Amino acid sequence: MNTVNDAAMQTAAPPHAAKNSFDYPGQVVLVLQGGGALGAYQVGVYQALHEAGVEPHWVIGTSIGAINGAIIAGNEPGRRMEQLTRFWDMVQGRRYSDLASLWPALTGPISNLGTYTQGIDGFFAPNPQAAWGVHAQLGVEKAAFYTTEPLRETLADLVDFKCINQKHTRLTLGAVNVRSGDMHYFDSRETRIKVEHVMASGALPPAFPAVRIGGSSYWDGGIYSNTPIEAVLDDKPRRDSLIFSANMWHPHGPEPETICQVLARHKDIQYASRAKSHIKRQQQIHRMRHIIRDLSRYIPEARCGDPEVKKLLDYGCATVMHVVPLLAPRVEGEDHTKDIDFTPMGVRTRWQAGYTDTRRTLEQACWREAADAIDGVIVHGVEGTHGAAR
Repeated sequence: MNTVNDAAMQTAAPPHAAKNSFDYPGQVVLVLQGGGALGAYQVGVYQALHEAGVEPHWVIGTSIGAINGAIIAGNEPGRRMEQLTRFWDMVQGRRYSDLASLWPALTGPISNLGTYTQGIDGFFAPNPQAAWGVHAQLGVEKAAFYTTEPLRETLADLVDFKCINQKHTRLTLGAVNVRSGDMHYFDSRETRIKVEHVMASGALPPAFPAVRIGGSSYWDGGIYSNTPIEAVLDDKPRRDSLIFSANMWHPHGPEPETICQVLARHKDIQYASRAKSHIKRQQQIHRMRHIIRDLSRYIPEARCGDPEVKKLLDYGCATVMHVVPLLAPRVEGEDHTKDIDFTPMGVRTRWQAGYTDTRRTLEQACWREAADAIDGVIVHGVEGTHGAAR
């Protein structure tokens, strides 16, 4: 029996028992940030949505978010939690659990040592060719400390790519073109998604090698934009949306006083980057679109048929996007290595936090509150959740 899933299930059943009865303002979008082991938080987020009968119409992910997203979109709703649980059971670092139990204070360091030296089952393993040194000419698809071939096999087992490409649930995966440095989103609406697209989105250098797709090589999208929310905010045609953004890195934090704290704070800032600026930009753009919509009422009807006037009025719209940020809590004792904390305790704690935060979010349903008609992107802070403090 899975201890992680059991821990989440110990909480009383959510009040949304009726399946598919959730009242949402438009399409439901689940945005999943990159963050390695911190991605367990996203599983708790999805579990709470799933139990409430809320299945996303669109999943957007980067790195570990791409893996979780592919498992969600690549399975029928009834199998999604089963397959997510299988993946997170597989990657938990249990090799040194007996040794760590003798010295609990060393659980983290011992687990990290196992990850560095042996990799993670079903995810990645040491690359033997890296032993030739950092200057060895290995080629872009081999130049890394680890190989992700184990992940290829895992994804083939857990993800039904036929299901993704039948477009039941839209899937978008962020990756960076190695040559151009441009962010690219592989979207199931336009591209036939394969295992390589998921692996490319999680190919974080220098640990993992680039993945070649269609003649170009790609790295983890997180090195450019780790919170891929702009994919939905920039989408065309625009649609009313309820966006749950499951984030693991903290944009705000205290000033560090030790080198270890500096390393941790640096990582938080680096990987939490861009989301706030993307949303602020989109709030300005959508507000202008709503203003154009309102101005159209003052244009004589005879002029509205003019092709030039119509072209200008097409910039206006009435779509509203509700953004609900969910932020994983800091775990006591975590440091800059928290993204490789695949210990059972670390996975269980973050999974439970995602579940609890999302249940509380659904109970409050802040998107039902009245909003200014001129606002096109509304960011909600949910009382009692970690995302409210952003």
